[in-house]
Amino acid sequence: MENKNNRFRNSEIEFLKGPQSRFKEFLFSIKVLIEFIRGFRVLHFVGPCITIFGSARFKEDHPHYQNARGLAALIARKGFTIMTGGGPGIMEAANRGATEVGGKSVGCNIVLPFEQNPNPYLQKYTNIRYFFVRKVLLLKYSYGLVAMPGGYGTMDELFEVLTLIQTTMIKKYPVVVFGREYHQKLLAYIDEMCEVGTISPEDKHLFLVTDNIQEAYEFIVNNSIEPFGLRPQKKNKWLGEK
Repeated sequence: MENKNNRFRNSEIEFLKGPQSRFKEFLFSIKVLIEFIRGFRVLHFVGPCITIFGSARFKEDHPHYQNARGLAALIARKGFTIMTGGGPGIMEAANRGATEVGGKSVGCNIVLPFEQNPNPYLQKYTNIRYFFVRKVLLLKYSYGLVAMPGGYGTMDELFEVLTLIQTTMIKKYPVVVFGREYHQKLLAYIDEMCEVGTISPEDKHLFLVTDNIQEAYEFIVNNSIEPFGLRPQKKNKWLGEK
C-alpha cells in the first residue's frame, strides 16, 4: 500500500511541476474525473450532511474528542448525516457520536502515508487521492460546517468555505468555530484583518464561535433545514443505487 501511495504522491508532484505533455495532462484529468465519479456514487444518497473537521491527533480521552463526539450525536439525532475526513482523532469522534445514537456516518478519506486510515465508525466512505477533490466532495453534500480544534488541514477547509461564502460562490450556510480558547489567536488575527480593511466588518459574522455544544447544535439546525428546504431524495434502482 505504501508503494502505491508513493506513486499517487509522485504523480501529483510531477503534475504540479508545470506543463507536461498533452497526453500526461489528459491522463491526469481522467484520474481526477474518476475520483469525482467514485465519490458521487458513494455519497449521492447519504442524505443532508453536516461536516465536522478537526485534528487527527486527539485521542479518546481528550476534551476536544469528547466535544466532537457529543455534538455529532446531537446533530445525528436531528436526522443529519455526519460527514468527516474519515480518519482518526476528531473525525473518528464525530463519526462515533453519530453511530452511537443510530445516526448516519460517512467519510471522505484522504490517502496519506501517515495518520490517515479510515476509522471504524464509518458506514460509508470513499478513498480520495487528491485534496482538492476531497474538499469539493465534503462541501458538495454539506449544509453546515463545524471546525473543531485542528491544524493546517482544518484551517484550509475552514477558510475555503468562508471564502466561498464571502464571495457568494455558494449560498451562506452555518459555520461553527468550536473552541474559543484554542482559536483565540486566529480570531485576533481576523479582527486585525478587519481593522486594516482586508476583510469587511460583516465578514466577521460569517461564523459562530462557541464552546457550547447546545449552542452550536441550535445554530446549525436553525440555519440549515428551513433555509435550504431539505428533503430526502429518491434512489434509482435501474442505476444500481442503494
